[in-house]
Amino acid sequence: MVISLANQKGGVGKTTTAVNLSASIAVAEKKTLLIDMDPQCNATTGLGVTYNGLYTHLYNVLIGKSSIKETIRKTDVPYLDILPAHPDLIGAEVELLDMDNREFVLRAILKEIRGDYDYIFIDCPPSLGLLTINSLVASDFVIIPLQCEYYALEGLAMLLRTITIIKKRLNQGLETLGVLLTMFDKRNNLSYRVQEEVNNYFSGSVFKTVIPRNVKLSESPSYGKPALLYDICSKGAESYLELAAEILEKRRQNE
Repeated sequence: MVISLANQKGGVGKTTTAVNLSASIAVAEKKTLLIDMDPQCNATTGLGVTYNGLYTHLYNVLIGKSSIKETIRKTDVPYLDILPAHPDLIGAEVELLDMDNREFVLRAILKEIRGDYDYIFIDCPPSLGLLTINSLVASDFVIIPLQCEYYALEGLAMLLRTITIIKKRLNQGLETLGVLLTMFDKRNNLSYRVQEEVNNYFSGSVFKTVIPRNVKLSESPSYGKPALLYDICSKGAESYLELAAEILEKRRQNE
């Protein structure tokens, strides 16, 4: 199962979700791969991998200079591997423009290792360029993280339109797994209003699990660890373990 985490709006908790959800699924002893498609490399460093020391990375894989199997790295979380990013990924958008079947490059690459993993998560960049399109074309599902703030739904129509176009023209099997509310503040009435609005707008498509604002979630990337390794008792770690359980249950119901 390949799942993209996508939202062209930055600061919505997308990478935090990619790192902590993949780690939480791996803790359930599911073989998991996290692909960092973002040139900012935050998912890579958030799992303790220093991109400066890599002899190969995702950019090399996308342009055909390295194989995916030689590029995947182990992490400190058992059952969790990462396909690391590098700032060179910025140039991949230009390189892909000249390639045949440019929207299908990642899907073709993943064919080699799809059978090796129970779950593959893709952390998309905060844009709707070719890297995100490749991610969605290669995916079975997409999760949309949405922060509980005033401009939560701003720009979301563009993302939903992109998903619809990709489903129609490039990947008929693509489905939205759910909208995930992040940065929920119980002390703030605005969070509850956004939650109500999102539940009305996406009736039946919102995860029951809500990710709270949590200091440990903010601190853990600076230590190169997901929250469950940094402080498993934190509310942030607990919420992502709950989300993982919700996704695993959805899969069991659909099998």
